[in-house]
Amino acid sequence: MSKTIAVIPGDGIGPEIMKATLRVLDALDCGLSYEFVDAGMVALEKHGDLLPKDTLDAIARHKIALKGPLTTPIGGGFTSINVTLRRHFDLYANVRPAISFPGTKARFENIDIITVRENTEGAYLSEGQTLSEDGEVATSMVRNTRKGSTRIVKYAFEMARQKGRKKITAVHKANIMKTSSGLFLNVAREVAKEYPDIEFNEMIVDNTCMQLVMRPEQFDVIVTTNLFGDILSDLCAGLVGGLGLAPGDNIGAGAAIFEAVHGSAPDIAGKGVANPCALLLAAADMLDHLGMAEKGNKVRAAIRDTLTSDRDAVTPDLGGKGNTDSFGDAIVKRVKAA
Repeated sequence: MSKTIAVIPGDGIGPEIMKATLRVLDALDCGLSYEFVDAGMVALEKHGDLLPKDTLDAIARHKIALKGPLTTPIGGGFTSINVTLRRHFDLYANVRPAISFPGTKARFENIDIITVRENTEGAYLSEGQTLSEDGEVATSMVRNTRKGSTRIVKYAFEMARQKGRKKITAVHKANIMKTSSGLFLNVAREVAKEYPDIEFNEMIVDNTCMQLVMRPEQFDVIVTTNLFGDILSDLCAGLVGGLGLAPGDNIGAGAAIFEAVHGSAPDIAGKGVANPCALLLAAADMLDHLGMAEKGNKVRAAIRDTLTSDRDAVTPDLGGKGNTDSFGDAIVKRVKAA
C-alpha cells in the first residue's frame, strides 16, 4: 500500500525521537510517505501560531498524523494544543496501552492493560469555568452526554472484540456524581448487553486506583470518562515503568493522531539521549490502525528484544549505556531481520 501521513516532529526532544521512529518505519517498508508540518513552540516561532492552518489541513487531508511532544506556553491565554486537536477533529477515543517490557525496573511484570478514555467532554470542558469576582468561589462544569458515553463504550467493546480481549471494566463515581457519572455507568451497562462474549465489570474510581496498585492483573480493558481516564492511564503507565513507554492514540470517525504521551523534556533536548520507545509504540499502534498489525507487532518485538539482549544500545533512562541513535539502530536491525 502507499499512504501519506502528517508528521509533527514537535518540540524539545520531539525531532530526535521522531527521526529514530521514522527510520524504523522506513526499515519496515510500510509504503508510507510523510508530510512534515509544525505545531507547538516551533510553529509559534516560525508562523506566529501554535497550531497553523496548514497543519490542520494536512491532518484533515491525510486523516492520520504521527505527533511528537508539544509545548503549550503556560499562561498568556494559550489553550492546550492537544485539547484543541482533539476537539477540532472530534477525536473522541483516547486509547492508552500499558504493556510490560523487560529491563525497565518496573514494579510489576506481565501488565497488559488498555485504558479507553472519553476524550472530548466530561470535566475537561473549556466553558462553564468561572471564578467569582472576589476570587473566593471557583465553579467548573462536568457534562457527559448519552451520545458521547455510548460511542466511547461501544468503541471499547469493538476494540476488545477485535483484539481478542476478554474483559472490560467501566470505571465511574456514580455513587457521588449521580447525574454525570451515573449517565455514563447506565450507558455502559446498556451497551455491555450487546456484547455477551465479553465479560463486563464496573468499579468505582477510587477502588480502581487501589486495585490497580495491588492486583493489576485483574484488569484487561478499562473504559471511563475524561478526567478519570487521564488519571488512570498515567497510573497504568507507572505500573510498567513510566511515560517513556506510554503511547497515546486519539481516534475519531474521520481522523486519528498517534503520539508519545510524555512531554518535550527540554532539559535533555539536543543531547541525543532521549528514549524513542513511546513514539515507536505509538507508531506501532498507527500501523495496527492502518491494517498493518503484523508490522506493528514487529516493532513491539524489536523493542522487547533490544531491551532484553542489547542493553548497551538502550538509553540511560531505561538503565542502558546508549543514546537515541543507538537505540534506533538496534531496533532497525531487528525489524529488518524479522
